[in-house]
Amino acid sequence: MTRESARLRRPLAAVGVTGPSMSPTLRHGDALLVRVGGRAVRAGDVVVAVFRTRPDLLVVKRAVRPQDGGWWVRGDNDLVTDDSRAYGVADVLGRVVLRYWPRPGRVPRRREL
Repeated sequence: MTRESARLRRPLAAVGVTGPSMSPTLRHGDALLVRVGGRAVRAGDVVVAVFRTRPDLLVVKRAVRPQDGGWWVRGDNDLVTDDSRAYGVADVLGRVVLRYWPRPGRVPRRREL
């Protein structure tokens, strides 16, 4: 278990964005507040997840659809494919509530993917 995933045992956790996969919605260096538990994840939510094939990799992606007891997730940047297209189904650990640094605000939810 990584230090980041250990922090996700709390009801609210801080997670940092690394890389360009969620651009333009999120950028490298953004700091996010994540709710663990709470309402069920819905398609279009931005989530923190772990791929079943890469349990060492904690990712921030957008939930696309439930699949095989987990979620198919994708980044918002179609040019980067380090998501379910490469690693398969992911288990969601939490749902992103807001970005608190450096551009505070809500993270938009997509209704249609």
